[in-house]
Amino acid sequence: MPRALVVRRTHFNAAHRLHNPARSDAWNRETFGPCNNPNYHGHNYEVELQVEGEIDPETGYVVDVGHLKALFDAHVHAVLDHRNLNLDVPWFAERLPSAENIAVFIWEQIAPRVPAGRLVRVRLWETPRNYVEYEGG
Repeated sequence: MPRALVVRRTHFNAAHRLHNPARSDAWNRETFGPCNNPNYHGHNYEVELQVEGEIDPETGYVVDVGHLKALFDAHVHAVLDHRNLNLDVPWFAERLPSAENIAVFIWEQIAPRVPAGRLVRVRLWETPRNYVEYEGG
């Protein structure tokens, strides 16, 4: 069977602060710069979910992108959008809400739920010039 890579691009908006409470305020300011703002700051995140698999001869799909949208909306967008990641999302209670960790969170929510094919990559843009890719652990 032929194989293909299907990509669904979506977005969410959230605020965060990068601050390691085990380190000094000076260390945090020096390490994280403006991302250590005590009053938080926000991003308009863009996300790509990349699913690879065999093309189903009955549908012509690897996976229905409508299913990917529904999974993202229910398990990521509903949890992260317009939230303060540090304060509102329990998954980040013990983790810094860096782009890298946000990508891991998205993977953990989506990968086990993909109905066909396999999630091979989450690409998360924090800014138009900076992105992180995560391919599972």
